[in-house]
Amino acid sequence: MLDRIPIIHSLKHDHWVKPFLQRYRKTLILAIFLGILTFICGGGLMFCAGYLISRAATHPANILLIYVPIVLTRAFGIFRPAVRYFERLVSHNWVLKMTSKFRQKLYDSLEQDAVFFNSKYQLGDILGLLSDDVSHIQNLYLRTIFPMMVAWGLYAIIVVGVGILSPLMGLWLLLVFFLMIFAIPFWSVIINGARQAYQKELQDELYTDLTDNVLGVTDWVLSGRGQEYLDLHVNSQKKLVEVRKKMNQFGRLRDFCLQLLFLLIIVSIVIWAAGKFGGHFGPLTNWIAAFVLTLFPLNEAWAQLPAAAQETNVYQKSLVRLNNLPEPSTEKNPEIALKAPYELKLTDVHYTYPKTTKEILRGVNLTIKPGEKLAILGRSGAGKSTLAALLRGDRQPNEGSVLLNGIPTAKFGDQITKYFSVINQTPYLFNTTIANNLRFGNEEATDEQLWDVLRRVGLDEMVSNLPQGLETKVDEAGLRFSGGERHRLALARVLLKNTPIVLLDEPTVGLDPITEQAVINTFLTQLQDKTLIWITHHLQGVERMDQVVFIENGQVSMQGSPQELWETEARYRQLKKADEGLE
Repeated sequence: MLDRIPIIHSLKHDHWVKPFLQRYRKTLILAIFLGILTFICGGGLMFCAGYLISRAATHPANILLIYVPIVLTRAFGIFRPAVRYFERLVSHNWVLKMTSKFRQKLYDSLEQDAVFFNSKYQLGDILGLLSDDVSHIQNLYLRTIFPMMVAWGLYAIIVVGVGILSPLMGLWLLLVFFLMIFAIPFWSVIINGARQAYQKELQDELYTDLTDNVLGVTDWVLSGRGQEYLDLHVNSQKKLVEVRKKMNQFGRLRDFCLQLLFLLIIVSIVIWAAGKFGGHFGPLTNWIAAFVLTLFPLNEAWAQLPAAAQETNVYQKSLVRLNNLPEPSTEKNPEIALKAPYELKLTDVHYTYPKTTKEILRGVNLTIKPGEKLAILGRSGAGKSTLAALLRGDRQPNEGSVLLNGIPTAKFGDQITKYFSVINQTPYLFNTTIANNLRFGNEEATDEQLWDVLRRVGLDEMVSNLPQGLETKVDEAGLRFSGGERHRLALARVLLKNTPIVLLDEPTVGLDPITEQAVINTFLTQLQDKTLIWITHHLQGVERMDQVVFIENGQVSMQGSPQELWETEARYRQLKKADEGLE
């Protein structure tokens, strides 16, 4: 029966979240004990205060009759906030330690798939994983598991304690509290939990649709479908409002039933106290006030359970999504130390993306000698970027091999950065100083080295004229600078890194022709002593390459030096003339 509840079924087969309960079980047990003790102190305070107030309202025969309740009231009054504070420290320390390790595990898992984001995930899915799912797992512990365990502990103590005094009353409380602690929360999971899961589904769709559509909003406007774009999100928002309305209506009905049961318990306690203590243990009113007032602070323990239980359906979706992620790899790549010269060799390379059948590369053979300048050209989708990923070791070929000095590049892992630097279409600059951005290439670089690489890329004068020089903030994504300047700063980082192989992945896309030529000249001049692999979509500047390779339909269609291709390939001559605007 319980296994049919989605969250219980997911936790039973969970290998992502459940291990943290085991790892931090001692802290969890202490937090639960302190949580139960907090409510016991609260109940004890109200019990003693209720008895004391009622007893003090009558003329006591002896002051000693109220001395003990006075002392206990003071003791419980001190212990309740102290224990509550300590419980909050322990429980939040527990959940923060747990979620910090959990986040690390999540980031490690996503990092393994970083190069596959575009092919495996939508942007909305990543936002859901990094934002909603992490907070849901934190709330699963803090708002659901922890309060439920505290409530169950109190439930056992109350039923056993009252049952010792009166077995019949103990059975009655067993039944009524069962309705409050188990039946109504289960009802919430069945009715409102399904609605909440639907609400989460709608929110995930909005995440995905909004990110996708905002990135392509220009296409909506240019195609004359601006109103359709707005209607799409208005309709989704209406569905969310309707679901929330139904959830609120059910929540009010559920809370009303919960308070009716609480009233029934109060009436039962009044009747029981009157029959049990009336005339035998002092004035009846003293005991009625004591027992009834005890219930009010305890009500806080189970009043929150239905709302917490219904949220488990949302948490269940997060659990499923997290458990579909790969486990982070614990294996470390062995240390690889290569000696110059460095040669790249591709032999009969075939590659097909996961979950697709189209072969992107088909039998590519290529040798890149030390210090060679190679241009790789082809149309969009021809396989140029896939080839670049294989060269860097981000992907493994389905067949064939990609070797750097005889070792598969996929085996290098992070060590590949010792040998490869990359400048892509949109070099990213972080929202920090120019100096810090440059030192991503070499953390130990001195200011003199920074000015040297800035001079080499032609930015020293521009930076020196800035108010704060090297300490000038570049703004988010480097928006303070033009496209050409961002590419030059990226080149400066590469020069500081000083790797033997540099991969340029269409670095001049989006630049005007004059800036493009200037950037190309800077790249070729400053990287003349490196092995240079330049992926591009047109032929400007390729005459300065040692070798030119054309990729078409996943295969090498033309290969040779620029001079050889000009002399032997009519198609190359035609493309070159067209690129220069001669035809």
